[in-house]
Amino acid sequence: MVEAWLLAAAAAYNRSSMSEREGYAGVIHLPVRHLATIIDWAFQSLPDEILVGFDSDSDRPHRTEVDAEYEGDMLRGGLFQGEGLVLGEPHLVNRGDSFSVHHVPEEWVDDLFAVDRGSRGGRFTHWLHTHPNAVAIPSEADADAAQYTDGVDMILGIEFSPEGVLPWFDDAEGVRRRLEPESGGESDSAPEFAEEAMRGRGRRRGWGSGRTRWRDQRSVLGRAPTGHSIHGLELIAFHSSGVGINVILVDDDGWPVGREH
Repeated sequence: MVEAWLLAAAAAYNRSSMSEREGYAGVIHLPVRHLATIIDWAFQSLPDEILVGFDSDSDRPHRTEVDAEYEGDMLRGGLFQGEGLVLGEPHLVNRGDSFSVHHVPEEWVDDLFAVDRGSRGGRFTHWLHTHPNAVAIPSEADADAAQYTDGVDMILGIEFSPEGVLPWFDDAEGVRRRLEPESGGESDSAPEFAEEAMRGRGRRRGWGSGRTRWRDQRSVLGRAPTGHSIHGLELIAFHSSGVGINVILVDDDGWPVGREH
């Protein structure tokens, strides 16, 4: 079951995907229940990163009417493998720091993995990795790893505290996509992973504003199993060529979360 806070965040995210559709070269449909699983894995793994692999669900094509709504003028047909299909079940592949998480664990490597498949071994069509206390913008290492991805790469940015050696920086360049309910404040939709949801009472500043964030004023969305307070989430997708891919968060029937149908 997908928690109410994530459904509210997914609906807000989809509205942004609709309004910004002209800036994307392709679309990918991610079931929100799969995203819920990934977020749970990510929170249990903090402060480490995780690497998640997907194949496309060959039995579930995109709804054509949904594609028509979210495709913009920059659309490039045939851009990546699995285009036109919904993402299948996620698989947790690795956990570690930013230097090692992109690599497939040794026990997965055998003679079938050729050198030209890259450090990920080419096992899955699509990939997602997390950025603990870093914005969801591809790094140089992310861009290099994406060159061996047949589908698309996704990044889930997680802002949390205590930060440790990973302070959050708001002024990174790139397109930022928040994943949170539009209210951004106290709500009955607060995440149920929280032990004491919405403990923060300060005024929430906008992400990507370039302004200094006062650490004691950040709202708290909830608390992860590791004890970290979660302050915000971001989600983006991109192709190995560097163009952005528009993520549509869908329900089990293939409709965008929040869409009236």
